[in-house]
Amino acid sequence: MQDLAKGKIIIKSPAKINLHLEVIGKREDGFHELAMIMQNIDLSDYLEFEINNQGLIKLETDCNDLSVSSDNLIVKSANLLKKKSNNDFGANIFLRKNIPIGAGLAGGSSNAAATLIGLNKLWNLNLDQKTLCFLSSKLGSDIPFFINGGIQLCFGRGEILEKLNSYYKYGVLLLKNPNVSVSTAETYKKYSNRFCDEYLKSNDTIHRIRNDLRDNGLKRLNIGKRGIIIKNDLQLVVENDNDSVKQALYLLSNLKNCLTYSMSGSGPTCFALFKDVETAKKELKANYKLFKDKGYDSWVCNLLEKGITFI
Repeated sequence: MQDLAKGKIIIKSPAKINLHLEVIGKREDGFHELAMIMQNIDLSDYLEFEINNQGLIKLETDCNDLSVSSDNLIVKSANLLKKKSNNDFGANIFLRKNIPIGAGLAGGSSNAAATLIGLNKLWNLNLDQKTLCFLSSKLGSDIPFFINGGIQLCFGRGEILEKLNSYYKYGVLLLKNPNVSVSTAETYKKYSNRFCDEYLKSNDTIHRIRNDLRDNGLKRLNIGKRGIIIKNDLQLVVENDNDSVKQALYLLSNLKNCLTYSMSGSGPTCFALFKDVETAKKELKANYKLFKDKGYDSWVCNLLEKGITFI
């Protein structure tokens, strides 16, 4: 164990936005069949990992709103990896939190995947990405995406992944009210009650929607005569019930040079795309006071070609 304890591993753990989120239907296992395009953005948490000699998983964070007990996804990920590898190693983990909680940006899922990747290296386990993806799918639906990251098609409940060979240089402007969070489970329940009367039975529908996204997903994200098209089915229920989302979308829709705007995931974070980061920064600078006065935190981010990275 002493040979492994030579240094500290630091990992950059980025958020994601949804460039497409389509709910195909409700499955009999309680999940929903989804067709998504997920994209990493350069709004990131940072995780530091060190070996400890007690064989324990110890988590600390600079975020007072997060539990550091066994219910935290970081701790769950570490314990799952310990059990899988049947080792006696421990780890001290420190989380520097920048991604807002309950925001539709999947910060917790990103942290979980970063923990699997970080401890795999710290403990010299040499597990391949296929194994890490399998383990991550046991922890949550969004987590497998973060093992590879970048931009991917995500099917099933989110665990069926297809890498997309594309890199967009759009700038992203994010808005989120820090006092508002949304429960993903509750949002899917509301969507189900409103739009999914029966369980999904037709595989033909699933294949048709998947193939359409494969064939046309990237085309809809390129600037054309109709502009960029982003679909988020969950926005149909959240926007009506959440004034913060409704107002954020209105503010973004009125920004000069905005190419498109949408809610991310189950919200309440909303975003607008611009032709590049510099244009997005100019819009943020011009509207920062307005956003603040309306109660929103705001960020400008790049789209990332890669996901979780070692520093």
